[in-house]
Amino acid sequence: MYRKEGDIAGEPAPAGTAAGTGLGPLLVSLQLTDSAFPSGFYTLSHSLEGFAQAGAVGPGTVAALLEDLLLHGVGPADATALALAHRATAAGDPDTVVRIDEHLFATKLGREMRQAATRTGRQLLDLGQEVFGRPEIADHFGRVVRRETPGTQAVAAGVIYAATGVPVRQAVAADLFAFCVSFAGAALRLRLTDHRTTQTLLRGAAPVIEEAVEAALRRELDDVGATVFASDLMSGRHERAEARLFAS
Repeated sequence: MYRKEGDIAGEPAPAGTAAGTGLGPLLVSLQLTDSAFPSGFYTLSHSLEGFAQAGAVGPGTVAALLEDLLLHGVGPADATALALAHRATAAGDPDTVVRIDEHLFATKLGREMRQAATRTGRQLLDLGQEVFGRPEIADHFGRVVRRETPGTQAVAAGVIYAATGVPVRQAVAADLFAFCVSFAGAALRLRLTDHRTTQTLLRGAAPVIEEAVEAALRRELDDVGATVFASDLMSGRHERAEARLFAS
């Protein structure tokens, strides 16, 4: 049976680990970040459609917007909450997970962003409990169903990654990469990029992801919150748009 260094003898390895290979956490990360994983990310543009509708972004500025969202939006907010939820789950502290979830939800200023976070979070937990079979995931999903906690996507991901033995740094990096893939897919559908330059966009985001990961791992709960107010404004406009391709 697969063991990580420091595992307690006789304790079963988390579901999703690959016995004898050490590849289990990596394989979980690959599955959760696959664009085919039905988490609902494909329905989101992360405010990009609002920027495009306002003429505030074009093919030459998509990369800069993604960098700003990583360093000042999803990094300080969702990625930080994911790291904190991961640690709390690993420590067997579901009450702290709920506090993190409530805090993150409260920092999301627009209705559209709150709904997107909770809809994808609930879907992620619902499928995650079935796929990975870990009690921590089922317990958190139960609290969401009973409306004891909002069920944001980032906290749900933190719970799942911790329950399946994915290290916290890898978990945060994987989720930020999934965000970038979702953002790039939205840019492609909005005709702000093409298939080739989309891959250049993702590769160019790699050092920014690394910076965002390290910053997220250093923050505490009081630090959780985004400061990309232009994104909030564009999201608010997007809520009232007559035609929308994306839910956010």
